[in-house]
Order: sequence, then C-alpha cells, then structure tokens
Amino acid sequence: MSPIGPRTGAHGTEQYTEQIIDLIASGTATSRSELARALGIAPSTVSLRVAELERRGLIVERGVGHSSGGRKPRILCLREGTDFNIVADLGGQHARIGRVDLAGVLHETATFPVRIADGPEATLRLVSAAFAEMIAAAPEAESSRLRGIGIALPGPTSEEFGGVELPSRMPGWQGFSVRDRLAQDFPDVPIVVDNDANLMALGEHYAQLTSEQHSITVKAGTAIGSGIIVNGALYRGATGAAGDVTHTRISAAASEPCSCGNIGCLETMASGAGLVRQLRELGVDVETTADVIALARDAHPLATTLVRTAGTYLGEVLSSVVNFFNPDALFLTGGMASCEPFIAAVRSRVYEGCHPLVTRSLRIEAASTGPDAGLFGAAHLVREKVSLLGG
Repeated sequence: MSPIGPRTGAHGTEQYTEQIIDLIASGTATSRSELARALGIAPSTVSLRVAELERRGLIVERGVGHSSGGRKPRILCLREGTDFNIVADLGGQHARIGRVDLAGVLHETATFPVRIADGPEATLRLVSAAFAEMIAAAPEAESSRLRGIGIALPGPTSEEFGGVELPSRMPGWQGFSVRDRLAQDFPDVPIVVDNDANLMALGEHYAQLTSEQHSITVKAGTAIGSGIIVNGALYRGATGAAGDVTHTRISAAASEPCSCGNIGCLETMASGAGLVRQLRELGVDVETTADVIALARDAHPLATTLVRTAGTYLGEVLSSVVNFFNPDALFLTGGMASCEPFIAAVRSRVYEGCHPLVTRSLRIEAASTGPDAGLFGAAHLVREKVSLLGG
C-alpha cells in the first residue's frame, strides 16, 4: 500500500487523527504497524496518536492478529458504545435525521415534513425539536454523551459563518448562521454545516472506496448538485462552490430562464423541477420529481423520453468533468438516480464523451447508501471535527 501522506492545514501529529480514524473505520489498517505503513510515518508517531485517541475513547483494542514474525499485533477498532452524533439532511419538503455511533453505525433514523421556503427559524425549530426527541430516546440516555451535530443543507454553504450562501430556492436563508442557531439549543456541542451534495459524496465515498481514491457523487433530484472527493477528502474549492454543475450552460436549454437568474442552465432541462415543467407544458399532470419517476417506471412515453434525455444532458456535462478529474468512480444519487433509464443515459454519454484511458476502470453506478448518504457524510464530518478538537 502506498503512503497517503498528511493532509494540509493541520499542526503537529494532530494532522494524522482523521486518517487514522478513516483507515481503522474502513478496515484498511487495523494495527499500529499497518497504520504506520499506510501513512508513511514512524511507528512511534502512530503510537502517540493511537494512545491519544484511546484516551479520548474513540479507539479501543479488540484482541490480537496474526503474526508475520515477532509479536502478534493488537487489533484496533473504533469504539462502539452509547456515545453518539446526531445528523440531519434537509431537503426542500422534508428532513431526515439519524443517530450514529462513534464507529459510524447508523442506529436510528426519522423523516418528517419541513418547508425550507418557510425560512430558517421555522425549519430549524422543527429540526431542533426532532433532535431533542431522538437524543432523549437514545439507549442509556442518562449515561451516553452527544459528541457532535452535523447538518446537510440544500444550497452552497460557507464554513466561515456556518450557513448557506447565495441559495436559489431558500428564501430567508442567505447569511443566516445555521450553526449559531443550533448552538442556542445545543450549547458546547461541536456543530458542522455543509452542502448536501458534498456530504452525500463523503458518505458514499467511504461506503465504497478508500482514503486513497477519488470520486464524484452527483445528486440528481429536484435540482442537481455534486460533491468531489480527492484522496478521500472533500474538495470545496476556493469559495466553497466546487462541483456546482447545475448551472453549466448547455445548448439544449437555449434561452430557458434558470432560478440562478441566468439562462440556458443544465438545471432547466435535466433536473426534476425541469422535467416537471416540461411535462406540464406538454399537458401531463405532474407536481413533483417523484411523479415524473413514477410515470417513467410505468412506461409513460413522454416521461420516459424526457428522463432519458435528461440523463444524456447530465452525462454531456459530466463528460468534461470526468475527463478533467479522472476519478475512480462516479456515483449517482437523488430521486432521478432511482430510475434506471436515467442512469443508463448518463453512463452511455460519459463513456461516449471521455477518453478510453479515463473510463478504463471508471465505475458509474447508483449510490449504495440511498437516502442515508447525507447522514453518513455528516457523521464522517462530525467525527473528524470532534477528533481534531480532542472531544
């Protein structure tokens, strides 16, 4: 295994905390010697970091492994216990929350209606109440500890103030600090906020790939977004807008106005909202992306054609991205990705439009984590922050 090297922006041996946790969680390295080889650092440095993580209660020893000469290695794993993180994935019409233990196991989920258009105060009041209910219902609630909170939002986010920035379908959310609002209800708990496509990408990547690999996860639902993972780490770009393919201009959209204020964007022709609009213009009575998918699954000719065409448009845009980035995998999630004709059209167009060397080992498939991708990604990000803070 080749060394993955330290991530930038950390200080001292603290920089290896996230990688050690990731390697153990994925099963890539389960002993101190394996960690040292994977990270390309001295065994003494690994021992110091592991000892600190054991002290924090994040890592425990579970038996011994087979010896290849010398002493048998002690097997390391993430602590499974009553301590947990609470995570949420907000959509335009609903929120999904979950309780995740320190080993990344999702123990409980709940979905309830919200209206993101009602604004942040009304929406987050419902989310906080649901969080409190799930926390109170956790096993051994009196002795367990809430370690952190993570939340995925359906718009571009700012790490600086912990909220959305220039959202297209979230009236009242611009500049509002979701992190500060949740901190009022859950003081002294680390809180992370990120874009939903970013967190879906993070969750799906670690469900299928390793920290040495690269992937793109595209969320194709009412709108379109994508997250980019480089060497197992989320890539946000200079202003946090990396992966925003939805507002790429395509010729088929011509002068169609987009919610961003521009014209001719991919979203107008390939998103669920775009398909709803097109079908209604053709006299088909649909209200949501789910309605469109249901018609396509029932072999409705207009719906099926538009779904396939949407996949072709998305594949056209992604061809340039895949050619440039050369990832190990392209995962598709969201409502549109539950329709096989859509996935087939994306796959066909990407293979057609990319260099053979780029697609030689490329995986293009539906995400395996389904509706929980954002929850797993949020839990991963929370675990990273808590470990770096020494929680």
